Amino acid sequence: MPDNLAAVLIVVVFAALAFGLSRLLARRRDGKRRSRDEAVQRATESRQVRRARERRGRD
Repeated sequence: MPDNLAAVLIVVVFAALAFGLSRLLARRRDGKRRSRDEAVQRATESRQVRRARERRGRD
């Protein structure tokens, strides 16, 4: 366990950076998964459902 203040600050800074980076990467991964799931859902929907969605203004 670090005893001096500089070492403690370095540990805290790197822990905060690791936390922020992990959140960023997780959000990107979730966004990709969500868009892939939406693409699969759109590929399997009927033409009638797709046209109704487009008339409502959603894409």
